[in-house]
Amino acid sequence: MIGAILGDMIGSPYEFDRGNKSKEFPLFSGESTYTDDTVMTLAVGMAFLDAQPGATDEWILRNLADRMRRFGKMYPNAGYGGMFLQWLRHPECKAYNSFGNGSAMRVSSVAWLYNDIDAVRHAARLSAEVTHNHPEGIKGAEATASAIFLARTGHSKTEIKNYIESEFGYELNRTCDEIRPGYFHTETCMETVPEAITAFLEGDSFEDVIRTAVSLGGDCDTLTAIAGSIAEGFYGVPAELKEECYTRLPEPLLEVLRMFETYIGRNDAMK
Repeated sequence: MIGAILGDMIGSPYEFDRGNKSKEFPLFSGESTYTDDTVMTLAVGMAFLDAQPGATDEWILRNLADRMRRFGKMYPNAGYGGMFLQWLRHPECKAYNSFGNGSAMRVSSVAWLYNDIDAVRHAARLSAEVTHNHPEGIKGAEATASAIFLARTGHSKTEIKNYIESEFGYELNRTCDEIRPGYFHTETCMETVPEAITAFLEGDSFEDVIRTAVSLGGDCDTLTAIAGSIAEGFYGVPAELKEECYTRLPEPLLEVLRMFETYIGRNDAMK
C-alpha cells in the first residue's frame, strides 16, 4: 500500500491541474500531504485484514462500510468527494452507482493479501461495490488490483499490458507524451485508470513512474496513487521514500500501515 500512499502525497500539491506537466519537480514539499486517497486505502486494507478465512461477502461488505466510515470520522477534512462524503456521514446510505476513480485509488491492499488473481479480483470487486457499484467503478478497481498483483508476482510489463487490455478493454497504446497536452482534471475511472497504468508502463523506476504520473496533470494525487501502487509491486519502494512517507502520516494511520507491512512480511517469509 505504501506505493499508493506515496503517490497520493507526492501528487497532492499538483491536484486540480496545479502542476506544470513536467517530470521536474521536488518530490516533497510542505504541501505534500496525505488525502482521502490514503485514508480510504488504509481503511480498506484494515477491513480486509479483519476478515477471517471463510468470511462471507456480506460480512466483508459490512466491515468495509464500517471501517471506511470510522476512518472518515477520524479524518473528516481529508478531501472527500461530495457524494462519498454524504455516504460517509449517513450510515443509512447505500452504494450510489459511482464510476469515480476512488474505487481504484483505495484498492491496492487486496493485491497483496490474496495469492491468486481470481481472489484478488473478487476482493477488488467487493471493495468497489460498497460505494462505487457502477460497472466502470468496479472495473477500475479490478483492473488496478490485477495490475498490482501481476507486477508483484513477476510478470513483465508486456504481460501486464496485454492482460489489462484483454480483460478490461482499456486503451493502453497512447504514450504519455500523447496524453499529456489534452489531459485535464477528471475523476472518473475511465479517464484515470488507463492513464495511471500507462505512466507505470513508461516509467523505468519507482520514482520515475511517480514523476511520469504527476507530469500528466489531472486528478494528480489519485492518478499517482494508482500508478504508484502498481510501481511498488514491480520495482519495490526505495527505503528513503518509505521513511519520508512514515514521517508524514499521523500515528493512527501509520499504525495501520505498519500492521499491514508486518502481516505481508510474515506471509512472505512463510512461503
